[in-house]
Amino acid sequence: MEEIKVFCPATIANVSCGFDVLGLALDSVGDEMTIRKTSEKGIRITKIIGQDLPLETDKNVAGVAALALMEKSDYDGGFEIEIDKRIKPGSGIGSSAASSTGAVWGINELLGKPFSNLELVKFAMQGEKLASDVAHADNVAPAIYGGFTLVRSYNPLDIIPIPTPSELFATVIHPQIEIKTSDSRKILKTTISMQQGIQQWGNLGGLIAGLFQNDYDLIGRSLHDHIVEPIRSILIPAFDDIKANALKVGALGSGISGSGPSIFALSKGEEIAQQVAESMKETYQNIGVDFDIHISKVNSQGVKKIT
Repeated sequence: MEEIKVFCPATIANVSCGFDVLGLALDSVGDEMTIRKTSEKGIRITKIIGQDLPLETDKNVAGVAALALMEKSDYDGGFEIEIDKRIKPGSGIGSSAASSTGAVWGINELLGKPFSNLELVKFAMQGEKLASDVAHADNVAPAIYGGFTLVRSYNPLDIIPIPTPSELFATVIHPQIEIKTSDSRKILKTTISMQQGIQQWGNLGGLIAGLFQNDYDLIGRSLHDHIVEPIRSILIPAFDDIKANALKVGALGSGISGSGPSIFALSKGEEIAQQVAESMKETYQNIGVDFDIHISKVNSQGVKKIT
């Protein structure tokens, strides 16, 4: 292949109790990228539509991630990248991760897949570092692997794919404000109490057990964040109302998607996910907040080729 077009999924990171270690990929929303081989060495970003983002390679997360891959490759040529940016930056659903993973996954395909998924995550993390000052993997891992992923360790990097129950749907609402990940990290506390830790890792273990066992009730009981959500939620309009109303109509649980401002809810079945979407819409319409909303199954494949 000389050229490839790829779908780069949006992602929900943290998933309430898994700050910086847990994430899932979405199926109905994402970026599209076209990548082609060139005889000229290096990485060139030739077009971006949808958002006003830098074309300079070293200032764009896709370019930085691609450069990280090229440093480990013996390929003599280069690549051109076109980005159809459909995930708004600062939305909390992995905008930078989609660009980073799409670039490295697509280049890897064109090179004949010399790099493993774990190596691709490492390259994509460099794009995340540019975006948020932290090379976190909770968005890029599910975007590469698909489904739910657990970052068991960062040093050394260890990614564990987690099975997804077949009827699990996500509803995500994005109020039209931007919260930069780097800013939202600055307000977090650097220490927690023992009690908070016990509650949090109990919920994380419960959530992963629920996913393995297809136990929707256990998944719902475990979707609680005692550490990050109480701090970050103050930045999000009507957060408590959105969450409470989603639970009233049957959501398993709800929380902040990534660093916000998007709010996610998980539900058993598409019908309940639709009802959750209606409750979220009504809450923001009542207070005059503009929003985007998405309903999606969990994407089991991750980044994929568009034919």
